[in-house]
Amino acid sequence: MGIGATAGVAAVGGIALSANASSSKSSSPSSSSSSDTLVFDPDAYTKLTKTVTDTAGTKHTVVYHFWKAITYVANPVDATYQSLIVSSPVEIDGKAVDASNAPILLANSIGGYLPASVATATEVGGGGSAMGGGAAPSGAPSSAASASASASAAAPGANGNTNATGGATSSNQLLALAAGYVVIEPGARGRTLKNSSGEYYGTAPTAIVDLKAAVRYVKSNKGRIPGNVERIVSAGTSAGGALSSLLGASGDSPIYDKYLKELGAADASDAIFATGAWCPITDLEHADGAYEWNWGGNDLSTGKAVDQTVSKALQAQFAEYQAGLKLRGLGGFGPLNARNLDEYMVEQYLEPSATTYLAALSDSARATYLKANTFITWSGGKATFTWADFLTHVGARKKDAPAFDAFDLSAGENNEFGTGKTLARHFTAYGAKNDSTGLSSKRVPSDIPAKLDLMNPMYHLVEKVNPNRSKHWWIRLGTKDSDTSLTVAANLAARLDNLGDDVNHIYYWDEGHGANTDPGDFITWIAQVTGHKAKRR
Repeated sequence: MGIGATAGVAAVGGIALSANASSSKSSSPSSSSSSDTLVFDPDAYTKLTKTVTDTAGTKHTVVYHFWKAITYVANPVDATYQSLIVSSPVEIDGKAVDASNAPILLANSIGGYLPASVATATEVGGGGSAMGGGAAPSGAPSSAASASASASAAAPGANGNTNATGGATSSNQLLALAAGYVVIEPGARGRTLKNSSGEYYGTAPTAIVDLKAAVRYVKSNKGRIPGNVERIVSAGTSAGGALSSLLGASGDSPIYDKYLKELGAADASDAIFATGAWCPITDLEHADGAYEWNWGGNDLSTGKAVDQTVSKALQAQFAEYQAGLKLRGLGGFGPLNARNLDEYMVEQYLEPSATTYLAALSDSARATYLKANTFITWSGGKATFTWADFLTHVGARKKDAPAFDAFDLSAGENNEFGTGKTLARHFTAYGAKNDSTGLSSKRVPSDIPAKLDLMNPMYHLVEKVNPNRSKHWWIRLGTKDSDTSLTVAANLAARLDNLGDDVNHIYYWDEGHGANTDPGDFITWIAQVTGHKAKRR
């Protein structure tokens, strides 16, 4: 079918938008109050048709069964968000397909740790952020909880410091469906949700708990829900990429059990088979230091330099953390530390990324690019340059210092660690010590360390190595993405590689936050790691 053809061709704009309902079967989702709420009804689908254009430019007609929003826990706090949709192909280009044993792409649309809902979705790719303009569905949330749009608008990170929504996965979902895979899209609670009593009910760790509950629902319905529940592949972008990484790293970890029990999650495993993560915003307790190590010398877009005293202090913290990880670089590089990370990043990721990009250009286009970017030496079909010149090439950094635990509690991540009626809190000792709001005790609240463990995949890979983690990883990041440090994904990949996992990690040259320039390759990779061979009848 050519679904995995032509690596490096973006699918943006390459997906036809036609989706036509043709027939339906009985269909209302199970009520969350009924005794069989966690039993998937295989007959409650609508039959739809979608035209999908693959990365080679070929159009495919896909007939698929679509299940509208299904609540995935028995005791939902807010069913508007704690629900999922299912899309399963039955015919591709006029040929019947059997998806009963196909891989399942579990694609979240979470961005900025904001809420994502599929409650009103009417077709594949219907997930979205609550702050992305989607109207609240008719019918109140299933409990006393109620999303507040006005509260969302005023939340930290609403004015430029919120990370991108999960757009990178949208092309993945359509291409996966056209490749014969089952696509499941879960919603999840997010940090801006506030009930009528003024209490925030979507802050950490609710998003990861919800995604785990969704996986448990899918696995508990083996034989009823389409697809191979032992071949679930997660995908997400930005904060959704962090959560996808966390889902992969933390499979069946007992530290989530009490939260899942409260929700009435299905009694099943929440381990997944493989993980796809695009520009993951993760390792939050060390993200400020990593950011300053990477972008500390770059000015803001205003031309103003960040406070170098703050930047240098955070860089020093990062150096200590990096040494403590005791990582070894991919490709036999050896031990990684703050003194050689720049060399490692250039050799392992940046020069290969630039080389791939330039090699794909025509001779004239390459000459034009190199003339405009004289810091690159092009010789023997290979690009070389220095770390310092690369940083100059990227230019303005997106975030001030600190980037994540802002002294004035203005970052979206401060809101992610809010609690009760408290909108935002510090989650690092440095941020708390330098609080500028007067609302902090200058100390990290006592519950924060445990929440950081719940939210950080590195906890499950370094401190408590999890044997039930994913063993296959697809990690992607743009080289011009200053929403986070480039080292965050590199450290994640290095640790996974050091543990013996299969890691496919590259950077997209000159791309920013949320890029996904090789979606066809991702779809092919899923088939390879899962051992899937499409069945046609």
